[in-house]
Amino acid sequence: MYLKQIAQNINSNKNLKKIDHNAILVLQNGKFFKGLGLGYEGTATGEVCFNTSITGYQEIISDPSYAGQIINFTFPHVGNVGTNKEDHESDKIWTRGIIINTEITNPSNYRSLKHLDQWLRKNKIVGITGIDTRNLTNLIRDKGAPKGTISFLKKGKINIRKILNKTNKWSGLKNLDLAKVVTTKRSYVWKDFKTWKKEEGFVKNQKKSLHVIAIDYGIKKNILRYFSNFNCKVTIIPCGTSVGEITKLKPDGIFLSNGPGDPAATGKYAIPIIKELIKNNLPVFGICLGHQILALALGAKTKKMSLGHRGANHPVKNLIAGNVEITSQNHGFEVVRKSLPKNVQITHQSLFDNSIEGIKLKNKPVFSVQYHPESNPGPQDSVYLFKEFIKCMKKNAKKKRY
Repeated sequence: MYLKQIAQNINSNKNLKKIDHNAILVLQNGKFFKGLGLGYEGTATGEVCFNTSITGYQEIISDPSYAGQIINFTFPHVGNVGTNKEDHESDKIWTRGIIINTEITNPSNYRSLKHLDQWLRKNKIVGITGIDTRNLTNLIRDKGAPKGTISFLKKGKINIRKILNKTNKWSGLKNLDLAKVVTTKRSYVWKDFKTWKKEEGFVKNQKKSLHVIAIDYGIKKNILRYFSNFNCKVTIIPCGTSVGEITKLKPDGIFLSNGPGDPAATGKYAIPIIKELIKNNLPVFGICLGHQILALALGAKTKKMSLGHRGANHPVKNLIAGNVEITSQNHGFEVVRKSLPKNVQITHQSLFDNSIEGIKLKNKPVFSVQYHPESNPGPQDSVYLFKEFIKCMKKNAKKKRY
């Protein structure tokens, strides 16, 4: 059906350039959207997902969890406040591409240093604007997140068949280990900046009462800032670091970070490490991919979701406290409920689709959540989780473990 549509469109529009289009988005089923190029000129293939946040586009694009993905922003006005040096969630941008509805206006914000288009070019992010993002979002909602390719060419002819072939040759995110791609190449200590505050900016933490080892599967900087808020020293380590090397650092607790890709693929090397750390009775706290890998280490299974959860307004029920938290989310895989062992308790649940949003081990200080309590962007309803982890570490610090 779509191949026939492609042929008809090619015959009626021999050269897309002539009708003021210099970019195109082609989906794996052959459906395509013509628009105007944005950011870096080139071609990018990835899984096309949508994010419903109305603020925080710089933090979203710079989140390593979006490696291998093209983000379709449902909010039509993206780029209004420009970009700055302080809202990066990672030193390198891993997002494959972005899709926005409306051309970017001149930024208007006292923190703005660079136009979003310039920032995208600098970070080699291919984008497209001027397409019907509502139509695309509805397609993803009904059919699931497809593979897709954005091609932006200022000169030359766009070859739709070639782009479609490139799209379908890409393997997709299932069974893809991206944590090893985005993880730090060597261990380092966080520079102790706390979360950003108006008038003050980033202030350094001067107290280091606890030592957190953060296993980096694609960690966001705001997680590290929150640990600094709570007077922690944080050592970030590559995701394949051995248990022996970790214990030599004498941590008070282990943090399992967010990240991209299929947790089952990443878990092949991560699961044995996490199992040993749990045996050593160390407090463990996981977020997003860290939550999924922890579940795998505890004996559960994960699966790919049709749509995933991406946005800053997702309601989650805290099954222990009985309240509802509005959360920031970004994930395309979930923990399979029926696979959880009896010693694991479900602590949080999505009010959108009842998927698991949090678990804890009943007899040890080990817990995780699927969503992002560190926000950036998003609400701060769930910061208490960091406080709970701090309590576990303080209790554990009193014991002699090494």
